[in-house]
Amino acid sequence: MLKHLTLKDFVIVDALDLDFGAGFGVLTGETGAGKSILVDALQLALGARAEALVVREGAARAEITATFDSPASLAGWLDEAGFEGGDELLLRRIVDAQGKSRAFINGSPATVAQLREAADHLVDIHGQHAWQGLTRPAAVRALLDEQAGVDTRAMTQAFSHWRAAAQALAEARTRQNELASERERLQWQIGELERLAPGADEWPELNAEHQRLAHGQALIDAVGRAAAHLDDDEASASHLTARALDALDDVAEFDARLAPALAALRDAQAQIDDAAHTLRAYLSRAELDPARLGELDARLSAWMSLARRYRRPPEELPALLAEWQAALRTLDEAADLDGLQARTDAAEAAWRTEARKISRARQKAAGPLAERVTEAMQQLGMAGGRFEVALLPQDEPQAFGLESVELRVAGHAGSAPRALAKVASGGELSRLALAIAVTTVQAQASGPATLIFDEIDSGVGGTVADTVGRLMKRLGQRAQVLAVTHLPQVAACADRHYVVAKAEQAGRTLSRVTPVAGEARVAEVARMLGGERAAGTSLAHALELIRQGADGPVA
Repeated sequence: MLKHLTLKDFVIVDALDLDFGAGFGVLTGETGAGKSILVDALQLALGARAEALVVREGAARAEITATFDSPASLAGWLDEAGFEGGDELLLRRIVDAQGKSRAFINGSPATVAQLREAADHLVDIHGQHAWQGLTRPAAVRALLDEQAGVDTRAMTQAFSHWRAAAQALAEARTRQNELASERERLQWQIGELERLAPGADEWPELNAEHQRLAHGQALIDAVGRAAAHLDDDEASASHLTARALDALDDVAEFDARLAPALAALRDAQAQIDDAAHTLRAYLSRAELDPARLGELDARLSAWMSLARRYRRPPEELPALLAEWQAALRTLDEAADLDGLQARTDAAEAAWRTEARKISRARQKAAGPLAERVTEAMQQLGMAGGRFEVALLPQDEPQAFGLESVELRVAGHAGSAPRALAKVASGGELSRLALAIAVTTVQAQASGPATLIFDEIDSGVGGTVADTVGRLMKRLGQRAQVLAVTHLPQVAACADRHYVVAKAEQAGRTLSRVTPVAGEARVAEVARMLGGERAAGTSLAHALELIRQGADGPVA
């Protein structure tokens, strides 16, 4: 439930703090006073698109804060998204004069998408042009699916899979000759590389081994000379280091400062001995291998030949082979018409299974929805009228299912229902939209705790207006209802009444919202009845309407 709304520098509102309660509340005021500004502000807090025009002229930014009772359905989402939970949910939106906006949930930065996700659990808004959706096939279908409680995403995804499989099959059929030629080419190229069988790390290893064998004699000669210099004669490094150690050992005990030099010489002696041992071991295993060198020459030549032919660096040949093998598998699949047909058939069957499930749910929901709307029509000045929800089979399968949905209406008794868009007048469409909004909300087992009707009663008048007010009052018994209205009969049924008015202040036009009760409320309803002339008869009529509205909703 919406508990509080705060605005600062929004359009023509400089500052506003408004508390809301349970039941049925109305917003009224003269034309142009800004009744819908509150709805627009709330929509911004709920994630609507922000524009610089919402910032009051001369102000740096607009701020909107909406406080709700936090629904249990949002607890898990808040925790998963990293927002602080609690009994209240605070949504805040800031829009600067350049149109840039920031959003917050319970004081933490949020994205606009997260505001919209939260809004789905909080508020359901029915706008004054709701009737326009009754003429759009997608909106009509969504209306029925909502009443049926179905989720069409699995069906839509299955349709996409089916279409993709069917497209792959069609392409394969038209490209058989081309695919065969491409497959033959790939097989030949793969055959060449498979004969080479290039290992993943073979190229650098081949080069390293070839370099070693190609310079084998030079390596043996150099290692032999190095080993000789280390320890073969009295002029070698090992002998000279040993003589230096002997010289210092005789006198080291007389001066401690010689200890570091002595230690360094001992380390050097050990390292020289290790190096000499390593070089001797190398020489014992080193040998020239002309046969192996020839094999390496041939192997490297084969690598280079294929690399030049396919214009790739030699080290990329293993990856190229894997790439071609994967491409061949794809071509084999594409050439497997039986397999593609089987996949297409399976995808179609999966879609039809989902589509039939959706169809059954739609058929089950269509009758009760039509009955409820027909019942509401009788109270909204369309006595004898009848409403139908027709499911029309499609000639071709569609992503949305096996059928389209058409709303039909008979405006009076004895006439056959026909497509709503063709037979209903503007006033009838408005009343039908209202009937559908009221009945669908009443039918929901759960849903947002706040319902907003933004001049959805436009085009309604006379005795029908009394019924509209009572219907909304009845809705207010199961949810918080806020209505922007111009009908005094609707306003008279409200549990709370807010008046929106414009006034000049310091040369600026500002909008104010004031809760009214008692005589002030009677005066406002009287104004709605008789315009500016709040005569005694208008006041009496207004008082009577309010008394009647307080008697309770229609059964």
